[in-house]
Amino acid sequence: MAAKPVDRRARRLVVLVSGSGTNLQALLDEIAATGVAAYGAEIVAVGADRDGIEGLARAERSGVPTFVRKVKDYGTREEWDAALAEAVAAHEPDLVVSAGFMKIVGKEFLARFGGRFVNTHPALLPSFPGAHGVRDALAYGARVTGCTVHFVDDGVDTGPIIAQGVVEVRDEDYEDEGVALHERIKEVERKLLVDVVGRLARNGYRIEGRKVVIQ
Repeated sequence: MAAKPVDRRARRLVVLVSGSGTNLQALLDEIAATGVAAYGAEIVAVGADRDGIEGLARAERSGVPTFVRKVKDYGTREEWDAALAEAVAAHEPDLVVSAGFMKIVGKEFLARFGGRFVNTHPALLPSFPGAHGVRDALAYGARVTGCTVHFVDDGVDTGPIIAQGVVEVRDEDYEDEGVALHERIKEVERKLLVDVVGRLARNGYRIEGRKVVIQ
C-alpha cells in the first residue's frame, strides 16, 4: 500500500483575545520572522469579546481581519457561544488559539472546535486551575510553578495537556503578591505557545485519552 502523502499546507489559525494580546504578538512576530511555510501556520483572523483592546489593534496593524462578539449583545450565553462559533467557523481554521481570551466557551463552540482549541494557563496543571493560578500557587507555598498549554474541554482547565514550562518561585515573589512571578511565567508562556502551535501545525497530532502525541 502506498504511503499517505504528507499534507504540507500551512494551517489556518484563528486567535481569540480579550486584552493586550502579547501572546498574539509573539505568534505574529514568529510567523513574520520565519515565514508561513517554515512555521507551518498563518493567522487568518483574530476575534475578541470586546472592542477597543490592544489585541485587536495588533491584528489590524498586521493586516489580519478581526471580529468582535460581545456577550451582552446576545440574549443568552448559549446564543453568544453559537455566534462566536459561527464567526470563527467562517474563517475555516485548523486550530483555534486562546491568547488571553477570558471567556469560557460553551457546548456549541466545543462541538465544532473540540480537540483543536488551544489554551494557556499560568500554572502547572492539574495543580491550581481557574482564574488565579499564580496567586493560588503562592498561597499553597509551591516552590516551582509555571505554565501549561492544553486543549480546551468542557471543564475548567481540565483538557489534555500538550506541553508545560517550569518557573522557580523565589522568596521575594511573596513580597509583591506574585507580580514579578507572573511576568516570568508570561515570558515562558509566550515562547511555549509559539513552539507548540508551530509543532502542532507542522507535524500534526493525535489525542489518545489524556495524552497528546505530536507526530
